Amino acid sequence: MQPKHQKHRNGPLAPNPQAPDPLHPPTGPGPRAEDRPTAGAAPAPDAEQAARLVRFRQPAPVLTDEPDDAREAARFGLDPAVHRQLLLGFEEQVRRAAAELLADDGFAELVARLPFRPGEHVVALGESTTADRLSWFEILRRLLPPGVRLSNLAVPGCTTTQALAQLPALAVRRPDWVLCMLGANDVQRLGPDAVRLVSADETRRNLLLLRELAGRRTSARWIWLTPTGVHAERVAAYPHFRRAGIGWANEDIEAVAAFLRGQPEPTVDTGSAVPAKPVTPVPPDGAGTAADPHQPDGLHLTLAGQRSVAAALVRLLAGPA
Repeated sequence: MQPKHQKHRNGPLAPNPQAPDPLHPPTGPGPRAEDRPTAGAAPAPDAEQAARLVRFRQPAPVLTDEPDDAREAARFGLDPAVHRQLLLGFEEQVRRAAAELLADDGFAELVARLPFRPGEHVVALGESTTADRLSWFEILRRLLPPGVRLSNLAVPGCTTTQALAQLPALAVRRPDWVLCMLGANDVQRLGPDAVRLVSADETRRNLLLLRELAGRRTSARWIWLTPTGVHAERVAAYPHFRRAGIGWANEDIEAVAAFLRGQPEPTVDTGSAVPAKPVTPVPPDGAGTAADPHQPDGLHLTLAGQRSVAAALVRLLAGPA
């Protein structure tokens, strides 16, 4: 959810692609001294790292609805054919997740009642939970009928403060719907004093301001999604988070969720979809089970977790029969 930035991170500053990302750390050990690249050479990611970088769009891309495949591959230091294979793999996983949801006749009826119509434009704002190529929004894309246009403007690491800088990009797309899932990065706590990255007051102010300013620039209907809870035990034990001195608390996430539930716009409460208080430790192999909603870091969602969020969104928006 969170890349490093060049200056204080409460402002809409450009991300620094060379800085380590506390929410997307390398999954393997660091390089040995003799393996490190010489000055000016870009390190080539291993297969696991490359898949994670591409999945979570790290470093954050320039927002565009039609990315150039060769340029995108170059951002990750990958051969275009390898990059394309990764994208096809993610696409297949998302299609399979959508098909599994639609295999339930009752759920398919809910999808048919969704308010999105052909010709309308649905835009997502968010951070890595939404930017994820296996995200709830990408699953939603495969549930909707042809003719409904979807644009994913989520940026990994985005705080509510930084999201305000996305208003021009949002307005130029002239959305009919905005699905907004923010707040998880704001509540990251830093250092021995556990100071929040963005204060609670500023988070509330930013969310209200984002909605107000978007309402002035667009006529879009607005839907909130609460940030998902974390697996607290895994977060506390995750080596990279421990070394970096960062963490998340479900109490902070729930406070953001409670604020959003109090807004006049519809709010998808992800708490029931992704339980905020699981206590099981990460399995020895680090893989979890097929139904495990959290990755080994306890923060990011698995495909199963993302599918649950997509289902919660559909159930809220479908309304009563």
